[in-house]
Amino acid sequence: MKNIKIVGLLLASLMVSPVYAAEMKIGVVNASVVLDQSPQKERALARLEKEFSTRSKSLENKLREVRAAQDKLNRDAAVLGNDERQAQERKIINDQRELKRLQDEYSEDLSIRRNEELRKLEEEIAETIVELAKKESYDLVLYQGVIFASERADLTAKVLERLKAK
Repeated sequence: MKNIKIVGLLLASLMVSPVYAAEMKIGVVNASVVLDQSPQKERALARLEKEFSTRSKSLENKLREVRAAQDKLNRDAAVLGNDERQAQERKIINDQRELKRLQDEYSEDLSIRRNEELRKLEEEIAETIVELAKKESYDLVLYQGVIFASERADLTAKVLERLKAK
């Protein structure tokens, strides 16, 4: 019954809305363009790079060490005793497991931090859009989920200008 009342109210508002819709100021912001071109994204990526560069280099060094040990074992396998060869194989396998664990931790930590930075960026973009909408007296601004918008309604460039000014 509630749904029928809501649908009825919506239909009634649609009958009246063409007169009001002509007076509405509507804008659209292209989310992917703003996310890709905002200077805040570049700064966030730089922060992540700086934060994770030491761990990344450490993982690269560990990978080189494991490969070097594997190559050495392959070269020396014919002259090594069976026990010594098996001991080196076990050490290499343990090192590979440790490397895999460290890589997984690195990927997970990087993903978490990237998501945190993305959330901050999206919040800043939303605040900027709201500021612009209030300043320019927009009645409605659409941000995500827009299939088409004319250039007249597109506020993406204005939002990017404001983000670059921050």
